[in-house]
Amino acid sequence: MTIHTTPINLPLLDLSRFNGSAEERGSFIEELRRTLHDHGFFYLTGHGVDPKLVEDVVSTAKKFFALPVEEKRKIEMVKSPHFRGYNRAGFERTRGQQDWREQLDINTESEPAVIGSDSPAWKRLIGPNQWPDALPELKPLLLVYQAEVTRVGIDILKAIAAALGQPEDFFAQIYEPHPSQLLKIIRYPGRDVAESEQGVGAHKDGGFVTVLLQDVVPGLRVQREDGEWIDAPPIPGTFVINTGELLELATNGFVRADVHGVVAPPAGVERFSVAFFLGARYDATIPVIDLPEELKIKERGVTVDALNPIFREVGANN
Repeated sequence: MTIHTTPINLPLLDLSRFNGSAEERGSFIEELRRTLHDHGFFYLTGHGVDPKLVEDVVSTAKKFFALPVEEKRKIEMVKSPHFRGYNRAGFERTRGQQDWREQLDINTESEPAVIGSDSPAWKRLIGPNQWPDALPELKPLLLVYQAEVTRVGIDILKAIAAALGQPEDFFAQIYEPHPSQLLKIIRYPGRDVAESEQGVGAHKDGGFVTVLLQDVVPGLRVQREDGEWIDAPPIPGTFVINTGELLELATNGFVRADVHGVVAPPAGVERFSVAFFLGARYDATIPVIDLPEELKIKERGVTVDALNPIFREVGANN
């Protein structure tokens, strides 16, 4: 694949401008609108997340992955009826190809849902997370961080609604009172390029927005509309934000949901990231937004992926 390696390939937006003066807010909304249509990925500053919290999350994630394998395997995902927990490197695939990352998945911490014979399948996703006994500080820290990036994600959705000519609270009808709050802490071990460069294969995210924290090692790559790939290296103090397929569905393709993937670092190097995926309620149905005419004429239609279709009935995607 052809890779463009200029220092910053994607827009950089300051979320604090959305709550600034009328002039700042207007220019931010205009810039966001262009970004949603042309890119689907951008860097975000002005998000209000404490840098110390970010630092603690990254350092504690590294402690988790440094635990003995037998400790991590005590909370393997296969032991959770709610699909939460740890996965070893090589145990997941994207489009049939082996991904090379280990990760811990958590979602909204809750009691298990009551399951009946006529319950929808998505109700099995509701329940408690698995946490490592050997690292008790991980649970309270990640739950605080999860709450913070949920706030960021909802703030972004409010700004997106305004950019689409809708009331700020437009998307609340789809995520309140219980959005999906999937959080992954991820380690990409170094890998010999002669074996494979895939950390995680090319894909789109299925939710509303993804809030990605990158440590210091690059690897994220984004596919442009013309098919070429660009790097999205870490920039200190920022998150990488990308819009998911639910927004592409809701806007009939005005908002882009870009294909992206991660290249595994070279042998002897580790890459760490923390990805948060804000999604709709499991029982929600995604509407088609009646966009203003000047935006409607720029709708592309929804991209159909036969290998991984996306449905308006949110629970059917899980």
